[in-house]
Amino acid sequence: MSDRYHENRIDGKAMADRLVADVAKQVATLKQTEHVIPGLAVVIVGDDPASKVYVGNKIKRAKEAGLNSIKYELPENCTQDELEQLIERLNNDADVHGILVQLPLPKPLSEARVIELISAEKDVDGFHPQNVGRLVAGQHSLVPCTPLGCLIMLREHFHGEAALSGKHAVVIGRSNIVGKPLAQLLLQANCTVSIVHSRTRDIETLCRQADILIAAVGRPQLVEKNWVKPGAVVIDVGINAIESDGARKLVGDVDFASVSQVASAITPVPGGVGPMTIACLMQNTLNAARMQIQHSDPIRT
Repeated sequence: MSDRYHENRIDGKAMADRLVADVAKQVATLKQTEHVIPGLAVVIVGDDPASKVYVGNKIKRAKEAGLNSIKYELPENCTQDELEQLIERLNNDADVHGILVQLPLPKPLSEARVIELISAEKDVDGFHPQNVGRLVAGQHSLVPCTPLGCLIMLREHFHGEAALSGKHAVVIGRSNIVGKPLAQLLLQANCTVSIVHSRTRDIETLCRQADILIAAVGRPQLVEKNWVKPGAVVIDVGINAIESDGARKLVGDVDFASVSQVASAITPVPGGVGPMTIACLMQNTLNAARMQIQHSDPIRT
């Protein structure tokens, strides 16, 4: 079992390390040629422990990538106006190229309003309606980090995007954050894409048809061995905390132990998609800085 695990495991942490190192090189070049250091503003509201851990990991990676990262902390009882005023200041700050507001927000704050208020060209989460529309239209945009990370992992596994052409990809989950944008990216890579969800009939049969199976529903170990076609590549986006033998344990949406016996390749949890999501945030911040430099000087191409 141990040998099989190492044989077909897709190492997201190693891929993320390589991506962050590459971003760091490009940031150094940008600093030398344009005298610009990409700036990432991370906003956290309240004291949610999980959010604090996520923000800490993002800040740490930003420093490794050579970005100028600044954390803004607001109290749990801050008003919608206070949060929006901060976002407006960051929108108008030329040294800030990317803005990330850590979700979920405490109630009654409006996440939809906050997402729309962030400047589309500083929207490094890729959630702004303009970026969503550009992605659907196949235009250049800032892409949500988790779907982008999944696509990069698949490109690397298949040794290039051309090898994805014609493959049947099944995405379990239809969220705006992962399922829908990932389906669009896979369509652009010339995959045949199916999205299945809680109302899909005979979901197991559809999943068994997939050359690439991506689980993104937030249900612990939902996908079992009999859902997976032998030789399929399985990407597990889920991160779920469960109790196991009296201890807290992180698991994905895929039953790793059984599915790894039939999949040709599979991402673990932790150590799979999670690290790539944060690494893609660094890539998006660099991309946002480049776009803003180009917009500020029409002569540059």
